[in-house]
Amino acid sequence: MESANQDINLNSPNKGLLADAMTDVPVDNAARGAAPEGLTLAEEEELRAELAKVEEEIGTLRQVLAAKERHCGELKRKLGLTPLDGLKQNLSKSWHDVQVSNAYVKTSEKLGEWNDKVTQSDLYLSASSTLEDWNEKLTQSEAYKKTQETLSQAGQKTSAALSNVGSVISRKLGDMRAHSISHSLSGYSIRHSISMPAMRNSATFKSFEDRVGTIKSRVVGSRENSADGLHSPSGAGDKPPQDNAPF
Repeated sequence: MESANQDINLNSPNKGLLADAMTDVPVDNAARGAAPEGLTLAEEEELRAELAKVEEEIGTLRQVLAAKERHCGELKRKLGLTPLDGLKQNLSKSWHDVQVSNAYVKTSEKLGEWNDKVTQSDLYLSASSTLEDWNEKLTQSEAYKKTQETLSQAGQKTSAALSNVGSVISRKLGDMRAHSISHSLSGYSIRHSISMPAMRNSATFKSFEDRVGTIKSRVVGSRENSADGLHSPSGAGDKPPQDNAPF
């Protein structure tokens, strides 16, 4: 990783001396074949030396690039960045680059100019005027007015029908509710009328009725005795005392 972080100096005498650096391979002059036309042997040697130098630099750059990519992947992994995030970032950057590119700007300008030319042309203005005239004639025609009136009447009838249906449903629900209440009351009166004779014939009701009659007779008797005592005080001692025992 230390070699990957070093600055690349193509003019350095140590360039290309990485772990897997390419080694110089001697080239046989006999295998080169004939020199190209127009080139001397010295020029050919110079070009071949420059080619070897460029290929060596390319190999060095590839190795450094691979090391940088590995280091970049490690940094993304530590930061928790996924490949999808990288793809989104690349797409966003690419779209931004496209928008700021000269070709995109020129194309947008050309389209704007064409739009202005089309909208300002006599053909476009004539077509727009013709369409406006047709629209005005259509809206002022008898057929259009009749169609509009028919649609309006149909909408009103539909609204009225829906309103009537709602009223009928509400009335039906009210009738059902009233019928349910009346049925409950009639059931209660029937049960009440059926249960009263049975209650009167029960032993508990008869016992309660006898006790009420006894209390009533005692109260009436005590009132009569009090009245007799007021009219004839001399005879008060002749009558036996009333029994005041509790019921």
